[in-house]
Amino acid sequence: MKIPTESPDWFTSGLPHIWLPYTQMQTAPAPLPVVATDGCTIKLADGREMIDGISSWWSACHGYNHPHIVAAMTQQLQKMPHIMFAGLAHAPAFTLAKRLTEITPSGLEKVFFADSGSVAVEIALKIALQYWRNHGKPNKDRFVCFKNGYHGDTLGAMSVSDPEKSLHKAFRNSVIKQYVLDIPSDEYGFPEFDALLAGIRGNVAGLIIEPLVQGAGGMKFHSADTVAEIYRIAKKHNILFIADEIATGFGRTGSMFACAEAGISPDIMCLGKALTGGAISLGATLTQTEIFDSFLSDNPADAFMHGPTFMANPLACAAANASLDLFEREPRLTQVERIEAQMARELGECRHLPNVIDVRVKGAIGVVQVDAAKIDLYAMRQKFSERGVWLRPFKDVIYLMPPFVISESELSKLTTAIIEELSVALTLP
Repeated sequence: MKIPTESPDWFTSGLPHIWLPYTQMQTAPAPLPVVATDGCTIKLADGREMIDGISSWWSACHGYNHPHIVAAMTQQLQKMPHIMFAGLAHAPAFTLAKRLTEITPSGLEKVFFADSGSVAVEIALKIALQYWRNHGKPNKDRFVCFKNGYHGDTLGAMSVSDPEKSLHKAFRNSVIKQYVLDIPSDEYGFPEFDALLAGIRGNVAGLIIEPLVQGAGGMKFHSADTVAEIYRIAKKHNILFIADEIATGFGRTGSMFACAEAGISPDIMCLGKALTGGAISLGATLTQTEIFDSFLSDNPADAFMHGPTFMANPLACAAANASLDLFEREPRLTQVERIEAQMARELGECRHLPNVIDVRVKGAIGVVQVDAAKIDLYAMRQKFSERGVWLRPFKDVIYLMPPFVISESELSKLTTAIIEELSVALTLP
């Protein structure tokens, strides 16, 4: 990797030792050295500033360095940055657990904390498997998942993600084989889906879906009615419904949670990313009380044997509580409505550009889908950073998932960059 000019010492000395995510280290350009963040702005070592259009992988919903979150974390850091969560308890976790049950769909009364979204998914899968084992049905040990789905990079999460997508192709023969189906979408698809589940219900523990928006699988949208009907069919066949709201939760799709728009209450829900306002890693898996009760027994083997070292980290829980304060005190969902309207209006101009296949907007998610065979989206990443905007197109989409506090002018700079770069994009041979 070529070292950028004006790089700080820590960057030049450390770069030879870093292994970066999702990166071919032999050919990729060096990352951009960041020295500070503020609001919706990323500040680079060479003095440049960029508007963050993707909220640090969809997590920084309140922007960076929000004073309320910083103050809460500072106070907690001075008292107790971490303590193990087995046999010991602390107020930030207990308070957060109660608050999460009050804002998530009804019945999700039990909270198991994790240290990341992927681990929250692993926990959900293990809970579903052991739920059936505790009920004397150990053969229910597979999952239904969906094409274009993505639930994380750990082995269990990969097994319920689309195995044909490039992120996980190298491991498709190394993970447990699951039932990977198309998301039904019409009057023909749902009866077929119903019949298929009827045939496999005896060995299916659960169904997992990213409700309304499939993220890393290509920013694919489906309707709230579709989610509700998938839920109905899963319940009909005694299959646990797992909602992966790691990306969609906390207002991103327009409602506090995507399941709320669909009018459903899942058996299990996974949270992460914006749970702490993007300030620090934390995950959570919520379950219905009936799921939790199936682990209660005089037999120790019926207990749920899982415990990440940093689960319920007090510092992270303090950040999450502060983030929930902001959703209560500041007009986040109203801001999402404004972002949605502005992106629909401004990104709509892309529909008239060559090689643009689709433009779609849902809440604070804006997507421009292009013909990836004709436009080099990875080369476009550098073009965007040169324009002072931080965007990471992938597969065949350029997407926006900005902080909810982004100003109208900042958002316009992002949409203008997309329109102008697509207007001059070189066509691939």
